[in-house]
Amino acid sequence: MELLIVTGMSGSGKSSVMDVMEDIGYYCIDNIPPMLISQFVDLCRQSETAIDKIAAAVDIRSGDMFAEIFRSWQKLKANSDISVKVLFIEASDEVLIKRYKETRRKHPLDEKFNGKMHEAIKYEWQQLSQLREIADYYIETSNLSSSQLKEQIKSLFLERDSDSLVIKVMSFGFKYGVSTESDLVFDVRCLPNPYYVPELRNHTGLDQCVRDYVMKHESSQQLFDKISDLIDFLIPMYVHEGKSQLVIAFGCTGGKHRSITFAELMTKHLLSKDYKVQKYHRDITKDKKFV
Repeated sequence: MELLIVTGMSGSGKSSVMDVMEDIGYYCIDNIPPMLISQFVDLCRQSETAIDKIAAAVDIRSGDMFAEIFRSWQKLKANSDISVKVLFIEASDEVLIKRYKETRRKHPLDEKFNGKMHEAIKYEWQQLSQLREIADYYIETSNLSSSQLKEQIKSLFLERDSDSLVIKVMSFGFKYGVSTESDLVFDVRCLPNPYYVPELRNHTGLDQCVRDYVMKHESSQQLFDKISDLIDFLIPMYVHEGKSQLVIAFGCTGGKHRSITFAELMTKHLLSKDYKVQKYHRDITKDKKFV
């Protein structure tokens, strides 16, 4: 199991970091009391759903409980079954103050220091200094935009940038409504329809006989090749822009034959390029009397 403790100065960008960690597949928990981290790790181990990557944000918001963070870190590091890393995020005092003024949010220590931001930041630095010394990763965000911070996080925790993008390939039937969740929609109703072949009518694009019928036509092969070329061109651009999910939908009349055929083939194509792919046939169980 991998555990990443995300900590650092309030206002330095930890919330943005946690958003990215969630996008790239970590189970994230924010503002957890340090003494509960070990218990939370144990709960994740007992979960029926496999959880092997955790990101836990721990900072001064824990109040007096934050003093336990170093002891908790030592205890976790002693466990050979867990890979424990610390990511420390910080920014200059001037930038932190500016960010709080722009967002009009209160510093977690605002009441403790009667609104004196400089004193609150100085105290927080003192409390975090020990963690900064043991940090495995360190990012200074004073001059980073949100997208630049995201790129840095991805470069640290992903082997490839494309691992941050989950591609969902789906099929649907136009007769049941256009897919509204999709980023890219391809209408394949222009292709020969297996519904009008009696022996294929009650099959779906999951069956080889239907896929063979659809793809034996040159127009189908050409269309799939052109769509594949377009998607291969677009995906790196989506990754570069920081998109975390891309939904590609294929629609035919009833969502049973042509759309499923293309969704199945596109899934296979994307998997061959080692992308993270999910597959969903929205209307495959709908009324089979019509296509």
